Amino acid sequence: MSAVFRSPQPASPADDEVARLRVPPHSVEAEQSVLGGLLIDNMAWDRAGDQVTESDFYRYEHREIFTAIATIINASRPADVITVFEHLQSAGKAEACGGLSYLNALAQSVPSAANLRRYAEIVRERAILRKLISASDEIATNAFNPQGRQVSQILDEAEGRIFKIGEEGSRNKQGFIGIDKLTMQLIDRVTELAENGAEDVTGVRTGFYDLDRLT
Repeated sequence: MSAVFRSPQPASPADDEVARLRVPPHSVEAEQSVLGGLLIDNMAWDRAGDQVTESDFYRYEHREIFTAIATIINASRPADVITVFEHLQSAGKAEACGGLSYLNALAQSVPSAANLRRYAEIVRERAILRKLISASDEIATNAFNPQGRQVSQILDEAEGRIFKIGEEGSRNKQGFIGIDKLTMQLIDRVTELAENGAEDVTGVRTGFYDLDRLT
C-alpha cells in the first residue's frame, strides 16, 4: 500500500499575526538610559561616543536627541535638557521628539551615568542585529531572484555585506582613547624619562635644556 502524503497544515491566523507583529531587535530602555546619562553628565561622552552613532538608535526621536547632544558637546557647550530642547526647537523637531517633558523624563530615568558604556553597548548590539536581518533579507532576495548574475557574484556580494557589518561591529571593541587616558599616558611617559635620566630628545627641541630632556 502506497504511503499517503498529507499536505502541511495551513498556518493559523495566530501564526500570521505573530509574524506581522515581529519587531526588529532594539532596547528602548537602553536607548533612554544612554540619552539620560549624557544629559546629566556630559563628561560621560567618552564612554558612549566610541560605541554608538545616531543611526544605531531604533526610535526616530532618540536619533534626533542623540544628534543634538553630540552637536552641542562637540561645540564645547553644555548639553542639558534646556540646551538640547532649544537645539531641537530651532530645527523644528522638538515636538516630534516629545518636547521638554520627554527630555526631562530622560534625564530623570537614570540615577547616574556610571553604567553608560554598557547601555551604549546594548544599543550598538541591537543595531548590528538589525543590520544582519536586513542583509540576510537582501541576500535571500538575491538568491531567489539572481537576475542573470552568476552564483559567484551573489556570494561575493553577500560576503561583502556581512564583512562590512563585521567591521562596523568591531568598532565597539577598539574605540578611541579618551583625553583623560591620553593625559595619564603622557604624564607616565614624562615621569619615566625624567627618572631614567634620558638625555636624548624624542620630540621637537624647544631650546630649553631642562624641558628638552623631558620630551
